[in-house]
Amino acid sequence: MALAGCPDSFLHLPYRIDNVDQTSAHGRRDLVEPGFQEPSNRISLNHQDDDVDLEALVNDMNSSFESLYSTCSMQSETTPLLQNGQFSRSQLPSSGSGALQPMSPRQKVQRSQPVRIMAVRRLQEEEQQFRTSSLPAIPNPFPELCSPASSPVLAPGSLPQSQPASKHDVKVFSEDGTSKVVEILADMTARDLCQLLVYKSHCVDDNSWTLVEHHPHLGLERCLEDHELIVQVESTMGSESKFLFRKNYAKYEFFKNPMNFFPEQMVAWCQQTNGSIPQSQLLQNFLNSSSCPEIQGFLHVKELGRKSWKKLYVCLRRSGLYCSTKGTSKEPRHLQLLADLEDSNIFSLIAGKKLYSAPAEYGFCIKPNRVRNETKELRLLCAEDEQSRTCWMTAFRLLKYGMLLYQNYRIPQQRKAMLPHFSTPVRSVSENSLVAMDFSGQIGRVIENPAEAQSAALEEGHAWRKRSTRMNILGSQSPLHPSTLSTVIHRTQHWFHGRISREESHRIIKQQGLVDGLFLLRDSQSNPKAFVLTLCHHQKIKHFQILPCEDDGQIFFSLDDGNTKFSDLIQLVEFYQLNKGVLPCKLKHHCIRVAL
Repeated sequence: MALAGCPDSFLHLPYRIDNVDQTSAHGRRDLVEPGFQEPSNRISLNHQDDDVDLEALVNDMNSSFESLYSTCSMQSETTPLLQNGQFSRSQLPSSGSGALQPMSPRQKVQRSQPVRIMAVRRLQEEEQQFRTSSLPAIPNPFPELCSPASSPVLAPGSLPQSQPASKHDVKVFSEDGTSKVVEILADMTARDLCQLLVYKSHCVDDNSWTLVEHHPHLGLERCLEDHELIVQVESTMGSESKFLFRKNYAKYEFFKNPMNFFPEQMVAWCQQTNGSIPQSQLLQNFLNSSSCPEIQGFLHVKELGRKSWKKLYVCLRRSGLYCSTKGTSKEPRHLQLLADLEDSNIFSLIAGKKLYSAPAEYGFCIKPNRVRNETKELRLLCAEDEQSRTCWMTAFRLLKYGMLLYQNYRIPQQRKAMLPHFSTPVRSVSENSLVAMDFSGQIGRVIENPAEAQSAALEEGHAWRKRSTRMNILGSQSPLHPSTLSTVIHRTQHWFHGRISREESHRIIKQQGLVDGLFLLRDSQSNPKAFVLTLCHHQKIKHFQILPCEDDGQIFFSLDDGNTKFSDLIQLVEFYQLNKGVLPCKLKHHCIRVAL
């Protein structure tokens, strides 16, 4: 208990003095603070009949206070304190300072009060500083990620605070011109956005959907890789550029059929000698970063800043795209760098003849990422045929991304292997909840066998067509009579594209990938009653006319002059999906347009 700073009424209560006198553990000198002194005339004694001589006790206490105060006053004058508890050098007295000036008791009491308060505050600050400095340092589990200037030990408070991922709005267009604005996170990839659009559009997720970077003013477009970040790609696009949501069956087709993408005369082994690579080791050489595969051949190259094109011998390596200044020589002194692979992307040319006066329709472009709307820095190239252009563009992707492309290709395959057989291809959540049922008996049952479920679906389809031939009571034709149904039922299918031109069908198939079995059906322009099957085989587009024929008063459709007849186009497509027939290959993939 300290008496410094106590109110004056304390000395008017004699029982408090008795309590101080009865304290045996501390002396009187330990119970007071320096600088406290009170005159004796302010003490009034009420108990005259007490055994203790109070007047002598008070005199003894006053003498003790005076001695303590003189000592404290000497220390206070020599080392005064500021409000923050630090010593002031400007207030230190000189060595020749004179004697202490006398002060009134009340001033002495007021001067002694901050001594105890500032001392406690300073102790608290020192204690807090000791706690902070005594915290153990947290070792960094990844010192190799630190810069050379940074320490491998994380100091307290140096860990970054977790911030929520920012969101962005992206507008995506479909082939029919409709669009949808989607809110995405900053770390969303092209694959994630495609899966989101598949779910919102209720499409079949067969891992062939892709996002296309489209530049209409430059006449360029390319399919984004699955691992690319949408926000990062959008930052390199101009104001007129946009994203398209489209099918692309040829995105990873080169992993399945590499011989169709890499002709032997265009592939050379560039490690010690130039030689052809066996097709079995072709992809391994592209994916192996230590190997040096090379694509070589003639290309039409557009000169920068000019409208003229030159036919040069070009070779594509991991270090970049080079052209030879002397024939077909590949000596280092004769090679000139055309484009770099690291900070560039490869695009397909749209209407290259119209925009850039290209010598052929098989043009492509290597566009630096820093270029947005300028055409001066675009490296425009043109191949002789579609197979050559596909080879150059596929090799560019393999040399730039390597194993990332293979991982993008394997991820859907691994997911598909984990799903049950009947649930593939993956549909939306609402469609996946549907199961096949059999109501032929008294009690309905769930068909668990996939083969039995498929046969039941086919039987139901044939039974539905038979029921459509029924006549109503008045003898008139049913609304679903074959003569009317067979001519309109195909219009509900995704593979039917209506009245489009031959050139438009070529454009759609090229956009969705030149793979074997890619097809669509359309109305014939030469025969109003006929239809045309447009099919891709060996990267070439072929057309087959479907003619109607009449048998016993019923209309049929045939692809082989009536040898194989079908009641409608749905039956025809289903048949050639299972049988090759007169076609060069089976119908495998159909071109589709989805409205967002």
